[in-house]
Amino acid sequence: MKVSGFTFIRNAVQFDYPIVEAILSILPICDEVVVAVGNSADDTLQLVKNINSPKIKIIETIWDESLREGGKVLAVETDKALAAVSPDSDWAFYIQGDEVMPEQYLQTLQAAMLRHKDDPEVEGLLVSYLHFYGSYQYVADSRQWYRHEIRIIRNNGKICSYKDAQGFRTKDNRKLRVAAVDVSMYHYGWVREPFKMRHRNHVFYQYWTGENKAELPVLTEYDYNNIDSLALFEGQHPAVMKDRIARMNWKFEPDIRVKKLKFKNRVLQWIAKQTGIRIGEYKNYVLLKNSRKSGVTK
Repeated sequence: MKVSGFTFIRNAVQFDYPIVEAILSILPICDEVVVAVGNSADDTLQLVKNINSPKIKIIETIWDESLREGGKVLAVETDKALAAVSPDSDWAFYIQGDEVMPEQYLQTLQAAMLRHKDDPEVEGLLVSYLHFYGSYQYVADSRQWYRHEIRIIRNNGKICSYKDAQGFRTKDNRKLRVAAVDVSMYHYGWVREPFKMRHRNHVFYQYWTGENKAELPVLTEYDYNNIDSLALFEGQHPAVMKDRIARMNWKFEPDIRVKKLKFKNRVLQWIAKQTGIRIGEYKNYVLLKNSRKSGVTK
């Protein structure tokens, strides 16, 4: 079985993306990792080169600045990386520049890929998510945060990135048939020094709204207190995140007992905690019945 990782990145230094940690986290079970490095205003290209692994395959890309709505440019860059994956790979393992796969799950993922390798009905593998927010001690747990997403896809040339690159579909816009794997991807996109978070949001705003960066309103320092619901993280972070976490230079100490949920969301949140059912949850996949796991089927 051959597995290719793939990702894209631009201005990782400027916006403090843990792209090195992301790549290192999947490298042990990948035969190669394709990194589409966009035209950056910083040393992102050298940052990726410094990983210095023979498995790393860098392609340099130019972002299409005309794609300014719905995050489309992110999907285009994802597809560039996917297109550069070795054609003889069985699976393509996608990871974004602010995601990290904990090392304790790698063996489980590898076993799942091997188990489903010769089953063409399984077009992708679904993983769960933890969304860290404000610091490495807290996770966002309200219904606005997605719980599952496709991160491993069959390398058959028929699949492409969907919308803003959060997930995948077939090229004829059909949802993928997926098997669930009992692992969690750690998402660190909302853990940055507050000024860098403000700067990142200020720039990336244009890729969802279509507005030119120069026309965007000047923002104040990002306020992490503007969150509806948090829970304390009591687990361990991936080993590759150790140095980054040690460098954290800001404080965020919310009162997690305070919930800023609207009445409707408060009720729906209670139902979800009691039953595991998240009413109205968006699912960009078709979960195969013979592959369901606890927490994904409902």
